[in-house]
Order: sequence, then C-alpha cells, then structure tokens
Amino acid sequence: MKSSKPFVLEKSKMKTNQLFEHEMSVVSTAEKVSAEIGAAIKYDDFNLILAEYKKLLKTTSRLVRHSDRMETNLNISAKEAREKSEQLEALSNQLAKYLSPQVYDSIFSGTREVALTSSRKKLTIFFSDIVEFTKLSENIESEELTGLLNCYLTEMSHVALKHGATIDKYIGDAIVIFFGDPKTKGIKEDALSCVKMAIEMKSKMFELRNHWKTFGLEEPLQSRMGIHTGFCTVGNFGSENRMDYTVIGSGVNLASRLESASEPDKILMSYDTYNYVKDTIPCVENKPIVAKGFSEPIRTFSVIDELENKKIISITIGDNRLDASMENLTKDQLEKLKLELSSALESIEIHTK
Repeated sequence: MKSSKPFVLEKSKMKTNQLFEHEMSVVSTAEKVSAEIGAAIKYDDFNLILAEYKKLLKTTSRLVRHSDRMETNLNISAKEAREKSEQLEALSNQLAKYLSPQVYDSIFSGTREVALTSSRKKLTIFFSDIVEFTKLSENIESEELTGLLNCYLTEMSHVALKHGATIDKYIGDAIVIFFGDPKTKGIKEDALSCVKMAIEMKSKMFELRNHWKTFGLEEPLQSRMGIHTGFCTVGNFGSENRMDYTVIGSGVNLASRLESASEPDKILMSYDTYNYVKDTIPCVENKPIVAKGFSEPIRTFSVIDELENKKIISITIGDNRLDASMENLTKDQLEKLKLELSSALESIEIHTK
C-alpha cells in the first residue's frame, strides 16, 4: 500500500496553528500507523477518513490565519478611526469658538439643519458697548487695546453663557446677545434671564476697575446696555457658501437705540421688557426717548442699583409694584406725591381700625 504524504505545516504557519497541536498530533499518529501496517492490511476507510481530516484541518487553519489577518486589519482601522476621531474632536473644539454653544450643540446633534432658514419669534435682545471706546483707542497702543478688549469680551461672555444667552456677535467693543432661540425658557423667563445677566455684567465691570489700570487707563471702563423684548426674525442668513446665524427686525433696532440712549453704567430697557421683569427686578421709569426709525416716543425704564435706592420711592402691593425716581420729579410733583401718599395712608388707617 502506498503510504500517504506526511502532513507538515510550514514554519511560518506554525504560530497561527498552535491551536491545532492536538489535531496535528492525531494526524501524525494516524499516518505512522498507516505506514507501519498498511502493507498487511487494507485500510481504505481509515485512509479516507484521514485524508478528510487533513483537509478539514488545513481549511480550519486557513480560516484562523484569515481571521488573524482580519483582526490585524481591524486593529489598524480602529487606530485610524481613533486618530480621525481625535482630529475631528480637535477641529470641532476650534469650530465651537466661532459659534454660540446652543447653536453648536443644535448643529452637531442634528436638531438644526445648516440651511438658509429662519422663523419669527418673540426674543429678548441685548446690546452693550464701552463708553467712549473710539477716544480710548486713540490714547493707547494697539497691543494694549487688543489685550484690554479681549479681556473685556471674555469676562462679559462668561457671564452671558452662565445665564444661557445666545451670543450673536462682537462688533468691535459692542456685544449683541439674544434670549429665546435656539433654546427658550419661555418669554418671561428669557427676559428675566437677560436683565439678570446685564446686572451681573455691570457688577463685573466694577470688579474689574483695578484691573483696567494694568492697561494704562486713568479712568475705569464704563459700559452702556440696552434691552428690548419683541418679535424678530431669527435664523441663518447669507448665502449657501457662507451664512450667519443672527436676528433681524425692528426689535433688534430698538435694542440698539436703547443702548445708544443709555447713560454710562446704566441698563436701559423698553416697556415690553419691563413688563416681564417688573415684579422681580426693581426698575424706575425714565423720560421717553425719540428713536430713529420709530414714529412714537419710546417709554424707557432703567434698573435701580444700590446707590440709587435712596433716591427711589418703591411701593409693592401683592403683584403690583410702583417705582418712582425723586430726581425725575419736579418740586410740584413731589408735593403732589406727598399729599397723595398722606391721603392714602389716612385711608389705610381707617380701613385697618
């Protein structure tokens, strides 16, 4: 009987086939038995089974080697994917600095489509700038001005994001912010958040008074702030290749006019905003202003700060609140107010007896 060809694996394949050492041993023993007694006894069935076993072992060995190659390729692909992911994360982190966090999150989460779309919503718009910034820029070097401006914008932005604001843009020293899109807490809460943000910004400006001296300023920086709540068009504007997420409309223009009319270190708001915050934020009505682009005078209100409290008459009854600035009242008006308050006090004493 012709002996079978010894079953030998290549050395380069031995490592891959270590899993089959037992099977290889069985085949080797079977071949040895066949060679020793095959001449005396016919073992056709035995040799057939042995041949099939050898084929099966070779096939399994090839599958394992293929699996090893696949695992290697997968490891390489996984490494490349991690590297690409890290690059994408680094790129997205840089891109995030050019977008408001709410806009960035809505785009990358897939909830907002990057297309030329817009909608009309009631938003609260905020404008602020630095008093006499143009004059300031003429008196200090550009490097110092850049550092000062970046410091100012950074501090104000931290406060804005803390209150959930959508930072629209920086225009030199001016900051444009709005509340109500892409996320909203409700119109009233958005207005309240905006005014609270403005109050904290004003407080932050006072905290930084000593810091401004490091930029060579003789006088500390002062800011003006304007706030209005009204319907605006918000969304993506521009072209298919370059678009800007912003707000437009008369409400935006009015907020800008209020900021221009505000006194230094003051927060000036329209009646529309005041109506939403009057039960929470102490405010006083100022003289109406004539704003460019608006046919009727605009009623304005300003937030009362601690230094002004002694000059303000404030009466709160239930959900109703009355604030009046004694500085804005004439002598006759003060006398009339005194008489009316005395009369009201007498009526209260009669009804409480």
